[in-house]
Amino acid sequence: MKSALVYDWLVTMGGGEKTLAAIAEVYPAPIYTLVHDAKRLKGSPFEDACVQTSFLQKFPLALRYYRHYLPLFPLAIEQFDLSSHDVIISTSHAVAKGVLTQPYQLHLCYCLTPMRYAWDLTHRYLDGVQGIQKTIAKAALHYLRNWDIASLGRVDHFAAISHYIARRIKKVYGRESMVIYPPVDTDLMPFRQKKEEYYLTVSRMVPYKKIDMIVEAFSQMPEKKLIVIGDGPEMKKVKSKASQNVEILGQQSDAMVREYMSKAKAFLFAAEEDFGIVVVEAQACGTPVIAYGKGAALETVIEEKTGTFFREQTVSSLCDAVRQFEQKEFDPDEIRRHALFFNRTRFKNEFKQFVERKIEEHYESHHSCRR
Repeated sequence: MKSALVYDWLVTMGGGEKTLAAIAEVYPAPIYTLVHDAKRLKGSPFEDACVQTSFLQKFPLALRYYRHYLPLFPLAIEQFDLSSHDVIISTSHAVAKGVLTQPYQLHLCYCLTPMRYAWDLTHRYLDGVQGIQKTIAKAALHYLRNWDIASLGRVDHFAAISHYIARRIKKVYGRESMVIYPPVDTDLMPFRQKKEEYYLTVSRMVPYKKIDMIVEAFSQMPEKKLIVIGDGPEMKKVKSKASQNVEILGQQSDAMVREYMSKAKAFLFAAEEDFGIVVVEAQACGTPVIAYGKGAALETVIEEKTGTFFREQTVSSLCDAVRQFEQKEFDPDEIRRHALFFNRTRFKNEFKQFVERKIEEHYESHHSCRR
């Protein structure tokens, strides 16, 4: 059966794009996406892919400021003509699930999350927006919520990246979904039994990642060393809270990140995340995790065995968790064994089983209707 892949935007190589690449290995097909930055993705799995873009690709500075065209996303995604394809596989965290489909087509959506800024992050998204801009933003988000619900019927079946997201899909969309954990390149992560005396966090510096909170916590524990890797809009704020025991390295290569990750005493993770690939990568190095006890971290970290949790996103709660962590012992071999479950091959096998089963059900249903 002829298939097509749909993705929101293809401009960088993050966790969602790695997942799309794994799906494309199982189901090679044209990729339909709002915008595509071919130069930035040179050397990636998408370098030679057949990528079809929307009219937004031709808009001024679209590759850099595509998010500014948010109100146009629904219109743009609906312009793709997928009528020649039998199976549509969308990987969606915004509008990809809203492509127009026909009754004879099977549309499967691997949902990274329902559109967060339109639903649970609406008020956080509006923070800092003032005056007429805030009024316009509220109206745009209201429109997006209505469109998001109206386009639900275009998806035949959902799969979710975690039970946390499956619950959100049920809450927002009223739909059931099968959980298929995304692929993690666990084989690329170097394992080290012996750890060094520093803590590590790796993240893009945006507000919900709470990197500033982690840095502030270690400024209150001057006897403990923290290394921070990453960059982003909050860099200045993060640096302002750093004391002498905190080393901020900025953006680093994947090889350097893996090196630091494999040697760290523990990996720190303070976000309420949909899955959190970096948490699994750290464990694949045999490195225990100290994570905020909400979101999908509860599914990827085993308390007392592969890491520990802090229950509030506060400096005091994190400090307490670090001190408690130092009273415990963790087995790097057991930590790595746990992480290996989330490997790329497991994902591809589970995803293929999901798709093939739904194709078979769709085929049987189609033929029973004809009879």
